[in-house]
Amino acid sequence: MKVIGLTGGIASGKSTVSGFLREQYGAVVLDADEVAREIAEPRKPLWEAFVLRYGKERVLLADATLDREAIAEIVFHDASERIWMDGVAHPLIKRRMLERLDECKAAGKKLVVLDVPLLYEAGWEKIPDEVWVVYVGPKTQMKRLMHRNGLSADLARERIASQMPMEEKKLRADVVIDNNGTREETVAQVKAAFVRRAGNN
Repeated sequence: MKVIGLTGGIASGKSTVSGFLREQYGAVVLDADEVAREIAEPRKPLWEAFVLRYGKERVLLADATLDREAIAEIVFHDASERIWMDGVAHPLIKRRMLERLDECKAAGKKLVVLDVPLLYEAGWEKIPDEVWVVYVGPKTQMKRLMHRNGLSADLARERIASQMPMEEKKLRADVVIDNNGTREETVAQVKAAFVRRAGNN
């Protein structure tokens, strides 16, 4: 089983790449954000951690689900709270991702993509066989993030600054997919990289 670790910056376009690998090559995509949402459901481990730390009144909506905007307001404005959140969330997410990887292996899957936005930040780069970074320049990243999430320039800048710089991720990658252009240009790079890496293994 081949395992690709897919990462990049916020709003860099990882879903475009993972979606193509799934459609074109039958990859199973294990999305860390989806796992995080799963374990943050009411009475699940991450939900309990947030409620215990901040109190129901501060971080729960009327239906008892987490208020993601309230949590973002806390952790993106206080570095110590973000460190706390990462320290709690990353091990929980990692455990579930590894369980799913084992399930894929047992099922005889040939290609798995670990879609992990904070792969380097969490120290997970040893888990996959190779790491692919989806890269965009800072201006493009800002523009896409503001448009996608409806954020002001200041808030977008804060979210980007909370992650490892894109240039550093790019330097550490086994494969870099430049997503500054069109979808067609990105897909062509993914095809070329997949064929090239498959030929090297």
